[in-house]
Amino acid sequence: MKSAGTDTSIDGLREALRRFAADRDWEQFHSPKNLAMALSVEAAELLEHFQWMSEAQSRMPDPDTRSGVREELADVFLYLILLADKLDIDLLAAAADKIVLNEAHYPAEKVRGSSKKYTEY
Repeated sequence: MKSAGTDTSIDGLREALRRFAADRDWEQFHSPKNLAMALSVEAAELLEHFQWMSEAQSRMPDPDTRSGVREELADVFLYLILLADKLDIDLLAAAADKIVLNEAHYPAEKVRGSSKKYTEY
């Protein structure tokens, strides 16, 4: 679903976030350290929605929980875009590179069905 008047590409979201911060004179607070801390806080708020759920419940949250999770995911995503912007990191390229690295660390024939870290097998 596309929001009214907002470009939902990474570039569009980054520009919207820049405008939002500039309009409020918040760039002064957006150091990489502060953004990383805010990202961590938002990730913890996401986790809070699942804190006392069973595995099965976490797979099918009720509508209110799902709505809260959606908002926290958006917060995490937006802070991630802000942090990447401050550090001049192309998130899509970094993600693609990480997938290639993970494929090297976790060859399917060695790790299928295992949750061990690549340093443990």
